Amino acid sequence: MVNLTLRVNGTARALKIEPRVTLLDALREYIGLTGSKKGCDRGQCGACTVLINGRRINSCLTLALMHEGDEITTIEGLAKGDELHPLQAAFIKHDGFQCGYCTPGQICSAVALLNEVAAGTASAVTADVRQTGGVELTDAEIRERMSGNICRCGAYPGIVAAIHQASGSPQA
Repeated sequence: MVNLTLRVNGTARALKIEPRVTLLDALREYIGLTGSKKGCDRGQCGACTVLINGRRINSCLTLALMHEGDEITTIEGLAKGDELHPLQAAFIKHDGFQCGYCTPGQICSAVALLNEVAAGTASAVTADVRQTGGVELTDAEIRERMSGNICRCGAYPGIVAAIHQASGSPQA
């Protein structure tokens, strides 16, 4: 057993865990934040997506020990009190979920997507950002950037619409 402190949603959490505990299991089993879901436990579905220092990561594929000193944000940390994060509100408005199992990972991934676009980070479908002066948030761009998050219910049209709304971009 090792002692470690994780900074989750702005709060330091002291844990005593085995070195092989994944970040997902630390969040769910040791801290009690069950929003992030264990879907495939292989990094293929994205249900466990959380933000580490603002970047998305599949928490089932990384050890908790690797993130001491990092700022970890889970779905529970996005809202400010009773005020939903703009993406949470947009997912509700546009029915960006059906069963809801993948939704926490989808929303965390979408937050990172908007950060990437704001920073001008290219994706596989982005035109040359040196020429255009930035990334145009098209449906294809959203789908590419969200491709690591699977929704078995098929709520993709609502997810795309929600991301457009939260970004302030017109839906293509």
